[in-house]
Amino acid sequence: MAKDSFSLDELDGGGRSDIAEYETGLGPAKDLEAVYDIPVQISAVLGKSTMQVSQLLKLGRGAVVELDRKVGEAIDIYVNNRLVARGEVVVVEDRLGITMTEIIKSDRG
Repeated sequence: MAKDSFSLDELDGGGRSDIAEYETGLGPAKDLEAVYDIPVQISAVLGKSTMQVSQLLKLGRGAVVELDRKVGEAIDIYVNNRLVARGEVVVVEDRLGITMTEIIKSDRG
């Protein structure tokens, strides 16, 4: 049976992909070696909601906060608070995971 999910290390051959070579075709990304081990924060946002502080203070155990997303709609994936992709929630053994469905291109040149 085919494996439905892979770690990033499995996908890019051990965590050392030559990003610049892939994107520009200019050869190995030796100048990027210094940033490979810098940790980044990845967040998957199911949805958002806005409410007044008075409403927030009334919330208790069992309260439901309605989010701005519909069931089955893609979730936003942020890296260091920058939107980089959208995806779907999946179950990987006993944990939640995300399948990337859309990569968001940066506006920066």
